[in-house]
Amino acid sequence: MKKNQILKTYGTDYLEMTKKLLEEADLIGMIRDKGWRIGIKPNFVSPSKPSQGATTHPEVVAGIIEYLQERGCTQLVILEGSWVGSRTSDVIRLCGYDKLAKKYGVELIDTQKDKFQTYDCAGMKIAICDSAKALDFLINVPVLKGHCQTKITCALKNMKGLIPNKEKRHFHSMGLHKPIAHLNMGIHQDFIVVDHICGDLNFEDGGNPVVRNCVMAALDPVLVDAYVCRLLHYDVSEVPYIGLAERLGRGCADVSKAEIRLCGPVSEWAEQELPYANKVVELKDAVEEVDSCSACYGYLLPALDKLKEEGLLQYLDTKICIGQGYRGQRGRLGIGQCTSGFDFCIKGCPPLEDQIYRELRSYIENECMR
Repeated sequence: MKKNQILKTYGTDYLEMTKKLLEEADLIGMIRDKGWRIGIKPNFVSPSKPSQGATTHPEVVAGIIEYLQERGCTQLVILEGSWVGSRTSDVIRLCGYDKLAKKYGVELIDTQKDKFQTYDCAGMKIAICDSAKALDFLINVPVLKGHCQTKITCALKNMKGLIPNKEKRHFHSMGLHKPIAHLNMGIHQDFIVVDHICGDLNFEDGGNPVVRNCVMAALDPVLVDAYVCRLLHYDVSEVPYIGLAERLGRGCADVSKAEIRLCGPVSEWAEQELPYANKVVELKDAVEEVDSCSACYGYLLPALDKLKEEGLLQYLDTKICIGQGYRGQRGRLGIGQCTSGFDFCIKGCPPLEDQIYRELRSYIENECMR
């Protein structure tokens, strides 16, 4: 497989689709030693079933495992950590990865519980989990989806699951884009299998899946993310970490140089453009955000979407403040522990979507609609 290629296949038998895609890519030809420790890194962002558009389908991971084991690879490990505020173990059980790991005899590592060391990642110091640095070959299995803060998330951002929670919080205080780019200089993903089955184009924790029943394979994470921008109707410049990663030498962001190749039968889904994602843009007007963590912000926006659908959001009479930048400050309405000094604060680190929805609804009905 060439570095500028992106292979795509469509269907509903995700396990077999994945195996055939890996055969087409000749993944085994990239693995020089069958005894290598090979990591498979899915997306376990929050306790949400893959059908909701947030987490990696276990059938895709199973396809990768079967392909490798059938060719003599024995040292396989699944490793990932959920976002701050969620427990990886909850996602593992909900999505069936505990049963999958047992079935195939594969090690399963919760990186939230892993030890870590700090590394120089092209001029930026970043803490990276020991299990990630112990790999000989890393297969990244992100979900193609939208993101409430960075617009898209796929290959490059998925590496955040391989850093400890304290570093995730630090990333948000630095603005996400620059540290994401530098992290990809400290962790080298060797092969990418993109779950483009039913990603949510608005919210990274799912709820609004858009079915495409597609799995993709690639080598260049920068090119993959640039291609995702095109699919989701964004210019690459709107997602700064892509250009930053390109300038650091991590890959090419020029999609015109990509060779997009269909493997397998032609599908009706291949001809359909993805819809424009506009919920986040519409809802952001109600929020003042300064260095918020993805989980806190990610739970807020779907709650606001529910209030908007019920016709209540229009009555909100003040901006909702959220983020680490509000620590120690005072204000009227805030979300999360960082705004504990506000007159009305929905407490938690992070507060969950249902809690935010209930308490904001109560605030609007009691404080704004009298």
